[in-house]
Amino acid sequence: MKKITIYTGPFCNYCDAAKRLLARNNAPFHEIDISKVDGAMDEMIKKANGKRTIPQIFFDEQHIGGYDETRALEKENKLQDLLK
Repeated sequence: MKKITIYTGPFCNYCDAAKRLLARNNAPFHEIDISKVDGAMDEMIKKANGKRTIPQIFFDEQHIGGYDETRALEKENKLQDLLK
């Protein structure tokens, strides 16, 4: 299974929804809270090609996007294939 990294922030409903989505798909993830980790926001923006919104989700080094993109993959039954 791929290493999943999710950049999150405080009081973010989309972040919570993304974490629930990954959990229900049995996809363990590493969470980086950009409000608590120095330099994490800059790192996220660089890795996400300038995107500043949270969450930002990565499978290994592949940028998936935010909650909406990850949910769309789940609805299209493509998420499990990407996790392999």
